[in-house]
Amino acid sequence: QVQLVESGGGLVQPGGSLRLSCAASGTIFSINAMGWYRQAPGKERELVAAITSGGSANYADSVKGRFTIARDDAKNTVYLQMNSLKPEDTAVYYCNAAIRPSSAYLSYNYWGQGTQVTVSS
Repeated sequence: QVQLVESGGGLVQPGGSLRLSCAASGTIFSINAMGWYRQAPGKERELVAAITSGGSANYADSVKGRFTIARDDAKNTVYLQMNSLKPEDTAVYYCNAAIRPSSAYLSYNYWGQGTQVTVSS
């Protein structure tokens, strides 16, 4: 069993910062790409940022220059540092990871339970 557990969401004023964390646990052989998605009310889930096992990152245009994704493979954890937050960043943020539970299996896509980020004065 593999689990992704997110933390770090909350309420912040416009211009503020938050740092999200997502830790993978369970039977893990290797982790490939990891990423963060978000879903605002009435909207589809969208990719915010992703990072490969080699450390290459890509971002949605709306967050470039404000958000930074990083990973710590020793801790099976991915982070999302969010600066200069705007009200339009308000959403539930979901962690995603492509994980091989053992060498006998291909990668499977796993999701966290989501953490609420609210940007409001």
